[in-house]
Amino acid sequence: MIRNLSFRYKIPLRASILIAFTAAVVTAAVMYRVYENLKNDLLADASSMGRVLARPLATAILHDDVWRAYEIINSPTRATGEGRGSQPQVMMVLDARQKVYVSTQPKQYPMLSDLAADDPAAGPLRQAIDAMVAPEFTVITLPSTDRFYILTPIMSDEVRLATLVMGYSRSMFVPRFFDMASSAVVMTLLALALLLPVTWYWAWRMAIPLTRLAEAMGRVGPTLPDLADCRLYVSRDEIGQVGTAFARMLGQLKEKEALEAQMLHSERLAAVGRLAAGIAHEINNPLGGMLNAISTFKKHGNDDPQTMKTLSLIERGLVQIKDIIAALLVEARLQSHPLSVQDIEDTCTLVLSDAHRKSAELVWENDIMDALPLPSTLVRQILINLLLNAIAAVETQGRVRCHIYRDSTNMIMRVENGGQHIPPERMNYLFEPFSSSREGGTGLGLWVIYQITQQMKGEIAVQSQPGLTCFVVTLPIVEASP
Repeated sequence: MIRNLSFRYKIPLRASILIAFTAAVVTAAVMYRVYENLKNDLLADASSMGRVLARPLATAILHDDVWRAYEIINSPTRATGEGRGSQPQVMMVLDARQKVYVSTQPKQYPMLSDLAADDPAAGPLRQAIDAMVAPEFTVITLPSTDRFYILTPIMSDEVRLATLVMGYSRSMFVPRFFDMASSAVVMTLLALALLLPVTWYWAWRMAIPLTRLAEAMGRVGPTLPDLADCRLYVSRDEIGQVGTAFARMLGQLKEKEALEAQMLHSERLAAVGRLAAGIAHEINNPLGGMLNAISTFKKHGNDDPQTMKTLSLIERGLVQIKDIIAALLVEARLQSHPLSVQDIEDTCTLVLSDAHRKSAELVWENDIMDALPLPSTLVRQILINLLLNAIAAVETQGRVRCHIYRDSTNMIMRVENGGQHIPPERMNYLFEPFSSSREGGTGLGLWVIYQITQQMKGEIAVQSQPGLTCFVVTLPIVEASP
């Protein structure tokens, strides 16, 4: 289940589990260490107290002063108070025969009683006393009781007179242990309360680059996302390197997509051009025959006014069809004279009347100062069509700007107008014949421009947005030279 989680949850969750596990292990280690320290402290205190009591007990035993021995073994309890939990529950002195010499609980362990005979569970205790090596103390735990015992030999002139037995409850330091453990647990919980939110925030921030990269990759499909919308993480670490590689791949895919779209567009235009040219050739032959027949009939036919009027209407229609067919059959006439400055200026003069009829302002900027090795007829046809389309598209009293200039290898014609912009859905069909959306237009102007530009190995670019539409035609000078 956790495998399918997003990294924005998986990373902080795993970090939280690791922190919680580490905190639990550290707390357990601290609690175990506290337990061991309490136990070692108790053993150290007990052994120290046993050695302190052994000396006066040896004197009392040598003088057979039972009362004095009883006072000695009760003195720790009187000095520290009855309620101190670290004091032994029972203390007794066993003589060399393992009989009770004196004890702090005389009712349970009366004097001169045999400890092993009265308490069968004390057998291991007697065995431990027999095996004890003086002057070391011994710790023994009786399995059948909840006590453990510390045995201290009472020596005099390197002879063991008796054994001091101190019995402790195995649960006597449990309250202290739990007090210290509860403090450790509280501190651990406070640390977790501080660390877990910080860990979640830090891990969530660390997962953001991964999630953004995954989201960006998930959006790659039939359409490619914009790089600006991906908001990829920029750095030199591994995630940043993957993001950089993805951005590079996305750019290459976009270039490939644009190139494929351009190729499809060019292929479609070429196919349409071949189809239009083929149809035009097929129409031209019968069209020429019909025009010749009408001309012959007008010369040798009757003079009926109605017939002549009808034939004139038919002739004008056929001539218009012939002009349209001629526009579809664009062919570069490389025998045209080189393009001169006057050819360009004459183009401006030709379109001024159209601009005046629409009360449009024509801003003319011609930076060409010398003749160029380009076919003047075709260049003028491109420029005239561009200007007429711009004038037709601009609103009344609008503005059309034409800038003609050259660089080291190209002639550039830039025509702008502030009319209605071209919607994006029309861009793919802009240069196809009969695709005009303008009322009264034939839709062949841009087709002619495109065909001539392609024949001259040039390029045409279009940018259109509300308030500004710009056509830029670039013609190579060297390649198109006669």
